[in-house]
Amino acid sequence: MAATLASTAVGAVLGAVTKNVVAQAFKLLEKRCELWKDFPNDVDFIKRELLMIAGAEEDQLSGKGDPRAVSSISMEEMRDLAHDIEDCLDRILRYAEGKMDPLSLSSSSSLIQRFIAVSGPPYATEIKKLKERLKAAHQRKHDYNINGSQPAAATSSAFPVITEVKPVGIEKPKREIIELLEDIEGRPEHLKVISIVGFAGSGKPTLAKAVYQDPDVVRRFPCRAWVLASELSGDIKGLLTALLEKLRPGEPVRGDQQQLRNDIAELLNTTRYLIVLDGIGEQQWYCIKSTFPVKTRSRIIVTTTAQALAKVCSHGNGHVYHMATLDAKHSTNLLEAVLKGHSPGLEQNSASLVKKCDGHPLALVSVGNFLLRENVLTKRFCEQFCHNLGYHMANMNVFSKLQQVLLTNYSSLPGHPLKTCLLYICVFPNGRTISSSSLIRRWLAEGYVQRQHPRSALLIADENFKELIDRNILRQIDSSYSAKVKTCRAQGIMHEFMLQMAMSAKFITSLDDPERSSYRHLFLENHSSSKALDMKHCHKSKASASSSTEKFRARSLTICGSAGKAVADLTKCELLRVLDLEECNDLEDDHMSGLHKLWHLKYLSLGATISRLPRKFEKLHCLETLDLRKTKIETLPLEVVKLPHLTC
Repeated sequence: MAATLASTAVGAVLGAVTKNVVAQAFKLLEKRCELWKDFPNDVDFIKRELLMIAGAEEDQLSGKGDPRAVSSISMEEMRDLAHDIEDCLDRILRYAEGKMDPLSLSSSSSLIQRFIAVSGPPYATEIKKLKERLKAAHQRKHDYNINGSQPAAATSSAFPVITEVKPVGIEKPKREIIELLEDIEGRPEHLKVISIVGFAGSGKPTLAKAVYQDPDVVRRFPCRAWVLASELSGDIKGLLTALLEKLRPGEPVRGDQQQLRNDIAELLNTTRYLIVLDGIGEQQWYCIKSTFPVKTRSRIIVTTTAQALAKVCSHGNGHVYHMATLDAKHSTNLLEAVLKGHSPGLEQNSASLVKKCDGHPLALVSVGNFLLRENVLTKRFCEQFCHNLGYHMANMNVFSKLQQVLLTNYSSLPGHPLKTCLLYICVFPNGRTISSSSLIRRWLAEGYVQRQHPRSALLIADENFKELIDRNILRQIDSSYSAKVKTCRAQGIMHEFMLQMAMSAKFITSLDDPERSSYRHLFLENHSSSKALDMKHCHKSKASASSSTEKFRARSLTICGSAGKAVADLTKCELLRVLDLEECNDLEDDHMSGLHKLWHLKYLSLGATISRLPRKFEKLHCLETLDLRKTKIETLPLEVVKLPHLTC
């Protein structure tokens, strides 16, 4: 299971990085750089090769390619190579812009020595080596027939047997749905569609089933049918066949799609019916909705994770019902129902477990089944378990159903860039409220959203954000008068799951991680407690301060709470594009003195402890976003305002 998570995340990261590197290559080619002979040809070769790599990895992740372990190794190799190319092109781009700070070189160096230190030939050699690595990687793919026509590995959809429990906290929503089944005043004979929408695993089918089996509902709707539409995605005839089989059990079902539609319509036209379409898809709904007679006082219940689809299904006289998460009381009751009183200490020590599961029913049931092996639940055990939940979710069989639900939710996102944008959210602490505008600007600064003519990168980033909100992966917290989402936060259990994926793919890790130098994005949360290490079950002890020679490859650094000695590491991240110190509470003005060395910085957010900008700030030539809303800074120097790319 853990290998699957890592491979899936690596593929998404590789796809997004590849597109970013290609964009960097285009920038260099557009500048008509001639840093050395054949420079345009070298960069163009790398650009074309990376596009081929991205296509091959897309095939593998979509099931068209080779599923063997060697293919995953190849994908990791390509990811590392893409990162190396990205680093190299970033350095070349800086040189091409002619913005190398002469003060970074020894004052005793001659002009010739300075030129040699930053001139083309060293980059030419590096590019040549990268080309050779690309060729060698392709040769290995050929030698091992990676992405060739290999038989798919056998997979099993079976999940471990888990304790079945009576649903909790369902009576109130059940009553509300049953009330929605009542006739509409003024239009008593019209068909009504109730859409139950919510995050994956939140209990939508459980609620629909409770309504479907209610004795009063059974009495009022003599004709009923339940179809699991999610298992028939892309098969409209199969969906119609399944529905007709449920409506007319024991009778043969024959004919093409139109014949099936006619048979269903004829059967439903003379009776009051209730049909549940569980996990309906957009294409399915558009193809099947005209089949249902509309003047029979009948009802359809659909379940979906997409808010937009729910609105489409219930357009007109229908209703969209938003599935709520369980509150703390009902979450505790569900845990107790799974454990059935066999775990002393649960009542006193369940708070951390309940908080971690964030009201997600399937997560609570999975955690409860895991805890059945423990004789006594101590406070320390519960806290340690919560800290390591991501590791357990990836490696313990009892979590396989939860993992499959979350992985399907992630994998169904269209395209690598959107998947990477979602993974990127894990740089923020679980439960933190996130500004939508800040998140979108960070995506843009990282290069995870690229312009697609005629649509701007900003428009695409905004669409990506709306997609994550629509799928209930991001939970809306606050909105403006125009209904635009201002703040949000990730679903708690999804955040835990994604962070494990991101760490496995060497995409995101804590600044405390001894292997931090090889990761793309670093975060630090409450440094003094050193939670980040322990909670991810990755390291046995807290990493010491970095050595003076350590260099980071990170593109972003996000610090919340106390930074501690980490402030000394800021300028070691020389390739940073994003530096978020908005929630850092122990920074001082002097800590910002070396900020001007971060030439690639595009996004900078500072917190309440900062009262002035450092000297040489105007050297941040690439800066696009400067967020000073929480600082004590009242005026900006003119040279800062004149930064060429600054937008706000």
